[in-house]
Amino acid sequence: MSEATPGALAPPAAVAALMARRFRGYLPVAIDVETGGFHPATDALLEIAAVLIDMDSDGTLKRDVTHDFHVQPFEGGRLDPSSLSITGIDPFHPLRPALPERDALQRIFREIRHAVRAYGCRRAILVGHNAAFDLSFLNAAVARAQVKRNPFHPFSCFDTATLAGAALGQTVLAKAVTVAGLEWDPGSAHNARYDAQRSADIFCLVCNRLRDSHQAAEERARELGWWSVAAGPPEEPGADEPPLEAEFPPQRER
Repeated sequence: MSEATPGALAPPAAVAALMARRFRGYLPVAIDVETGGFHPATDALLEIAAVLIDMDSDGTLKRDVTHDFHVQPFEGGRLDPSSLSITGIDPFHPLRPALPERDALQRIFREIRHAVRAYGCRRAILVGHNAAFDLSFLNAAVARAQVKRNPFHPFSCFDTATLAGAALGQTVLAKAVTVAGLEWDPGSAHNARYDAQRSADIFCLVCNRLRDSHQAAEERARELGWWSVAAGPPEEPGADEPPLEAEFPPQRER
């Protein structure tokens, strides 16, 4: 289920420019998936949540809207009973409002593309707790469902387990959230929406604590002539990913 508003409004131009500079033209989006196992090629994707990241006028990052969906297991998708016992998901419950993989991905990607354009970024970059897991399942589902307009960088990501381990001394999400002074509800864990929101909170908290470091590095980059505030972050020759619009020109959403 998607939330309406705050993120539906375009950010002020100055804030958009700050966000585009903050992560070299990439827009961080927190993703969490709940699955039927640990193997992305064979195990079913059952839930997906995306949390957009917003920014205040002073550069402070904060969690924005969440978009999340239950997903129907793809035909032949493996469902490991031990995984289902951890998540508590009944994939075939008659009241479960699940969508086909392709539909769920397209709906989430549409919202992310809107945000990427609103902030003047090139692409989205996945934020996740043990992010390689989420990215591998996302990429596998994209390929399986033949989704053409994937806004995410195909292999780069921000791992909040790594960030929390470095900044807070904890790599388990529940412990990192707790020592950070945020609330943690054990009864909501292993829910894609909840875990994505807590991962977004950790990401914002760590990045905000590093703001002085980032500002010093940004000043050094200007001294080196890499870019100017007026011009924004450059598109380096041979950059690893082209702008999103280079692949997918703006179209009317259907």
